[in-house]
Amino acid sequence: MNQVKGTWRKAAEVPGLAALNQGGGAAIFSASCAKAGDCGAGGVYLGRIGKFFHVQAFVVSETHGRWGRAEEVPGTAALNKGGDAQTSSVSCGSAGNCGAGGSYLDTAGHQQAFVVTEVKGAWGTAREVPGSGALNQGGFADLLSVSCGSAGNCGTGGSYFDASFNVQAFVVSQVNGTWQKAAEVPGSGALNTAGFAQLSSVSCPSAGNCGAGGFYTYNVGGNAHHQSAFVVSETKG
Repeated sequence: MNQVKGTWRKAAEVPGLAALNQGGGAAIFSASCAKAGDCGAGGVYLGRIGKFFHVQAFVVSETHGRWGRAEEVPGTAALNKGGDAQTSSVSCGSAGNCGAGGSYLDTAGHQQAFVVTEVKGAWGTAREVPGSGALNQGGFADLLSVSCGSAGNCGTGGSYFDASFNVQAFVVSQVNGTWQKAAEVPGSGALNTAGFAQLSSVSCPSAGNCGAGGFYTYNVGGNAHHQSAFVVSETKG
């Protein structure tokens, strides 16, 4: 649904989603508008592959006030061999230029994180978050938040299981259209002594300048632990 000059219009089914959503289970998880009438959104639907239904990720774009047709995130069919993908977050740095990300199950049944970029109204091919495979030794990564300060310049992050099956927080940046390698949130490992951390939200007001936050757990003696919040900043990429 759209809000125009302060008034919400009638909700409508996402164009093209009915044809994709043969299993009858769809939802939008994130939407972002670069300016009035130019937005991007994404989520999940239950699609049929042969005799089976798989959870698939989709994106959809609005241009000059008109929503286009929903499409499976390009490239996720090749990635999502385990049949469980979703678009978790979308952010549009300018009209027709967005970044998005989420997760999928690979052939081994491990959950991996993906990113995908829209350039001039066309969605590119999704890929595993660069460097996240090396971090995600425990086989469960999740991208939770994306923010784009301008076209092709974004920040994102989430969580992954390390080799000891501790949950760690990661960040990754896109610079001039190129996704950089994911890294554990600087300093979070020292804080996260009880082994459960997550980057939950990212915001980038301009290219290379972002703020992010999440939580970590720490030991307080014996088997007891507490949870606390962290913040982290990116300055000029």
